[in-house]
Amino acid sequence: MTNIHSGEPELVDPYADVPPPDEEPDQAAPSRLSTIRLSDVQPERVSWLWPGRIPAGKLVTLDGDPSLGKSTLSLAFAAIVTTGGTWPDSSPCNFPGDVILLSAEDGLADTVRPRLDAAGADVTRVHAVQGVTLPDDTLRPPTLADVIELEQLVTETGARLLVVDVLMAYLPSGTDSHKDQDIRRVLSRLSSLADATGCTVLLLRHLNKAKGGDPMYRGGGSIGIVGAVRAGMLVAKDPDDEEIRVLACTKSNLGPEPEALTYRLTDANAHGVARVEWIGTSTHDARALLADRGDGDDDEPGGNPAAAFIFDYLMRNKVGGDAPAGDVLKAGRAAGFSDNDLKHARSRSRAPRIVSRKAGMGGGWVWAIDTEGATNVPKVPASQYPAPSAPSVAPSAAFPPPEPPPSLELARLCRHCQEPAAGNTAVHWQCALKEAERTDGGSAA
Repeated sequence: MTNIHSGEPELVDPYADVPPPDEEPDQAAPSRLSTIRLSDVQPERVSWLWPGRIPAGKLVTLDGDPSLGKSTLSLAFAAIVTTGGTWPDSSPCNFPGDVILLSAEDGLADTVRPRLDAAGADVTRVHAVQGVTLPDDTLRPPTLADVIELEQLVTETGARLLVVDVLMAYLPSGTDSHKDQDIRRVLSRLSSLADATGCTVLLLRHLNKAKGGDPMYRGGGSIGIVGAVRAGMLVAKDPDDEEIRVLACTKSNLGPEPEALTYRLTDANAHGVARVEWIGTSTHDARALLADRGDGDDDEPGGNPAAAFIFDYLMRNKVGGDAPAGDVLKAGRAAGFSDNDLKHARSRSRAPRIVSRKAGMGGGWVWAIDTEGATNVPKVPASQYPAPSAPSVAPSAAFPPPEPPPSLELARLCRHCQEPAAGNTAVHWQCALKEAERTDGGSAA
């Protein structure tokens, strides 16, 4: 080192900072984990904004392709919250209050306000975020990084629902929506906001371009989004009716998976926009709704063992071509198929098509063979059927299915009793049940 006054080198003691041997250097206090004894935690029940579907104070996703009415649906939810109305399944809105909108795709004057009016919302309780005010009174676009400002607004308004339409439009600059770490950093703070205020945060997403697969992986962005939310919903077209939309569950961490609901978008002529008209329930789950309905051979009953099983079962039914959906699923379990396999195969079936419909006024759901394809009997080698597994329900009067009509061809021997097995199956349902009882210690329940 050089002395800046004399220009001569300055002598420095290299050991000046070393403490004497009898002194210990200062030690930083070690870090510790903070814990809480679970006996000191007061248990709480889950609170629901929409019982069984939308938990209060949590993150929830609503996924779907464009033009299916996700935004219209979210505003219908907002209308119920602002008026303390009744949800489509007749359950009450337990936490009425104000609603905050982050809307990036629709105009407030020509789209959002008319949709709210058509849904019957109390628009005095709906607050649309237009920007974040800077010190010079200018506005900058809001993002989900503005958690402090959002929490302040939620607290001031008493909001019970925050709608983010769409999620990707409000991610902070520099956030990679496909990186789990980036997404969790944003959503963890948003989750804390929801938990602290009791305000549900509804995140709208478009679907990615993948086909079929697990519905939880079909929403845009990282799987970390699904990991951060407590419930997820999907909007899709009804496979049986292009005009009908189905609202199905993709994730339900806090309760049993609710049944899917159906609705259509109808003209609200007085407002010049569409509104949601609820219809009823659906047997389609999220996986069946997102099944790839391409032109592959797998769509044909002859190329899909589960579809062939359903067709074969329906052809044997005494009614002729239809049967209660529950009975088909019970028989399928005994033959080794899962409920998802059967529902997926039914929704993808073509030539002939296997349809799902209500059995008259007040009746249950039945699966039936489309009359145009009723004569196309699929030919599937019996070896393609999976080995039977123990059914999850006890036999009932409606199960096993009735004996086949004599017109069906006897194809091969049952693998259990070695007696002829009708149609394309390689096992009698009665034999499958007996085998299940034997291997399950005497109980098929």
